[in-house]
Amino acid sequence: MDEFTKRLVHLHHCRGIGWKTVYYILKSDPELKSLYHNTFDPLYLQKSSSIIAINDLHSDLILEQIRQYSLNGIRIITIFDDEYPLLLKETYQPPWVIYAKGDIRLLKKDNLLAVVGSRQYTEYGENAIKYILPKLIEKGIVIVSGLALGIDTIAHHSAIQNHGQTIGVIAGGLFHIYPNTNESLAAEMMKNQLIISEYPPHTKPDRWQFPMRNRIISGISKGTFIVQAKSKSGSLITANYAVQEGREVFALPGSIFSAYSSGTNELIQQGAKLVNTPEDILEELIY
Repeated sequence: MDEFTKRLVHLHHCRGIGWKTVYYILKSDPELKSLYHNTFDPLYLQKSSSIIAINDLHSDLILEQIRQYSLNGIRIITIFDDEYPLLLKETYQPPWVIYAKGDIRLLKKDNLLAVVGSRQYTEYGENAIKYILPKLIEKGIVIVSGLALGIDTIAHHSAIQNHGQTIGVIAGGLFHIYPNTNESLAAEMMKNQLIISEYPPHTKPDRWQFPMRNRIISGISKGTFIVQAKSKSGSLITANYAVQEGREVFALPGSIFSAYSSGTNELIQQGAKLVNTPEDILEELIY
């Protein structure tokens, strides 16, 4: 790890430092040469946050944590690195740093498809995934999802069972897999697939991080496929991010009597492409 990367990652670990603060610090000091000597402009930080951030910048514990990541097989990818996903760079406020464990080559694949949906799902949603995903995987599409219960888990398993490739984007850090029922799946993916997070590995997941990670799920993907979602589902946040970034949005139609399809049916009304067959997705991403 070169000196600039080490300083950027250290800054990224500091409590009270948000995306905009990193931006303004880099703008005033592009190489971060004076990082350990400057105080923070109070315009961008609350006074209490500034004190915490300065303390963290002088923390040997954080530096030791960063040194230990490589021993745990964790790769650090900054926005300035070649390994950083090009599509993600095009999004609004892309993560400065990504922490990854697994096959980071998946981030540079051409055809990534986000597959997301409700934690609560029906047999119809599960059967639809098992029908649609194998053909996509056969064509080399990498499945991206959020390692959550329900549709996300089914999508990851489907990719693995069909000898495909999959990326999990998680809230919290790599040392705190949520939900814990997916720890074995995560371990398998960290070995043979890929899991990434924009949060330092020791970060415990918090509620606000889940909608934030959705922008990465859609941000690294050419398109987003919503399988099942209620009207106010978090999956619709992912779809909205995809729309904002000009990416393809696909939706599985469902019964007008099913709450689990109300969100996807609304997306179709708003212009998302209705998916009946794998070809409905393939013709937009590959053909």
